Amino acid sequence: MLREIVLDTETTGLDPFQGHKLVEIGCIELQNHLPTGRVYHQYINPERDMPTEAFNVHGLSIDFLKNYPVFSSVADDFLAFIEGAQLIIHNARFDLKFLNYELAQLNKQLIDHDMVVDTLLMAREKFPGSPANLDALCRRFEIDNTGREKHGALLDSELLAAVYLELIGGRQHTFGLDNGQGVDAVSEYTDPILGRNKRPVRPVRPFEPTEDELNMHRALLEKLSDPFWNRS
Repeated sequence: MLREIVLDTETTGLDPFQGHKLVEIGCIELQNHLPTGRVYHQYINPERDMPTEAFNVHGLSIDFLKNYPVFSSVADDFLAFIEGAQLIIHNARFDLKFLNYELAQLNKQLIDHDMVVDTLLMAREKFPGSPANLDALCRRFEIDNTGREKHGALLDSELLAAVYLELIGGRQHTFGLDNGQGVDAVSEYTDPILGRNKRPVRPVRPFEPTEDELNMHRALLEKLSDPFWNRS
């Protein structure tokens, strides 16, 4: 069973080596490329000021964030959530730089770059020369991002999960033909990204039709004019 975590972060700036910090982490769990409904979402107190440029991007103020735990208090829960999963990140170098910097300060195991799929690189390879930011990809794949007035780690992870499924061939690209141990790609479930119920696929009936059902079927066929199977 393939387990993936779509991940996004928000920060106080561009470079942790210049004193900038994580302020939000959002994760969406996928199994066999489909959302399971499990998420990890955490606001983080950066214990510093919030530059105007960063606030204009995500809208998270220090007055809001000071009520949340520092990264050292949530690091173990975060690592437990992503353990063993392949990470799906847009512009992964940015997020990993911050995450691994914070983990290194705590002497925690760093996130291996080999466990990460960068959807920015995927999009640039698939659509060379075209805009590859998240908003542009949402427009390309007709994914509703009207609620994205500002960046947010959990919302952006939800949108990225939908984009990622399109980049790998669409949200039913396996047609349920996996190893049979995961969620069927065409089975009924509530999509936590788009909030829509997928149409159920009914299993093959394990019994023969009754005589009454056959009679009803024959009666229906007799009402059809010039059915194609009677044509020479």
